[in-house]
Amino acid sequence: MLQDIVVRSITEDGLIRGAAAITTDLVENARTRHNTAPTATAALGRALIANIFLALNLKGDDTITMRFLGDGPLGGIITQADANYNVKGYVQNPNCHLPSTPQGKLDVGSAVGKNGFLYVTSDLGLKDRYTGSSPLISGEIGDDVAYYLHQSQQTPAVVAVGVLIDRDWKCIAAGGFFLQVMPGVTEEALTKLENNLKNISSVTQLISQGYTPEKMLSLAFQDMAFKVIDKDRPKFTCDCNKKRLEKVLISLGREELEDMIAKDKGAELRCHFCSEYYYFSSEELAALVKEIDSK
Repeated sequence: MLQDIVVRSITEDGLIRGAAAITTDLVENARTRHNTAPTATAALGRALIANIFLALNLKGDDTITMRFLGDGPLGGIITQADANYNVKGYVQNPNCHLPSTPQGKLDVGSAVGKNGFLYVTSDLGLKDRYTGSSPLISGEIGDDVAYYLHQSQQTPAVVAVGVLIDRDWKCIAAGGFFLQVMPGVTEEALTKLENNLKNISSVTQLISQGYTPEKMLSLAFQDMAFKVIDKDRPKFTCDCNKKRLEKVLISLGREELEDMIAKDKGAELRCHFCSEYYYFSSEELAALVKEIDSK
C-alpha cells in the first residue's frame, strides 16, 4: 500500500497550481477513532482531504476550519487543518449509512444534504478570524469546496476527492487532487486542462492501481510543463489535552463541578475531533473548584 503523502506543484508559467494526495491511512485512522459507518466515513474522509488542500499555503500556527452544515441525516461535518498538514474532524452522526446510488457509489450527497452552507474559517494569527461561506451545491464535498473557492476567490478550481470502503467497512483507498487556475491563464491552457481531466478515472481507482500523487498530477498536467514544489506527510492528529479540558470544566462554574463530585465522583470528557477520552477524579475536580474560588 502506498504511504500517505501530499505533493504540491505548479505549472512552469505559474498560472495553474496543483496538489495531489494519498490519505488512505489518515482516513482509516479517522474511521477507527469515530467508528463511522461507510457513508459517514466517505463524507468525513472527503472533507478531511479537501481541508488539507485548502491549507496548502498556510504558515506557522495558521489553521483553516471547514463546516458543512446540510439538511441530510449525517448532520454537520467539521474539520480543521494546519500548515503542517495535520488534520482532524468529525461528523455529527457517525452511524449514518445510506443505500448506494444507482451507479453503485456511496451516497454522500444525500447524507450531507443539498440545502445548507459550507463555512470556511481562516485563523491566520491575526486579531480577528475570517469566515466565508457559500451554499452547498451537491453535498458531495469536492464540488462544494470548488464552488466556495470560485465564489470567494474568483478563481476556478477542481477539487477531486475520493474514499473507497471495503466490505468490512475499512478504508482501502483515499486521496485526491486539487487544481486552481490563476488570473492570466490562457484559453489554450484551460482547454488542454479540461481535456486532460475528462480522461482521468476516479481518484480511488487511480490510487488502487498504485498511482502516486506525482503520477496523478502528470495526468492532469499532460503536455503541460510543471514542477513539484514540496512533499509532506498528512496526518490525522489532534492537539487536545487534559489541560485544555480543565478550562472547559472551569467554565462550567463551581456549582456544576460540585454536582459532578457529589453525583458522579468525577467526570469523563470526550474530544469531538478525535474521540479521545479524558477522566477527571473527584480530587481533580475539587482542585478546579479551589482554582475558581481563588480568582
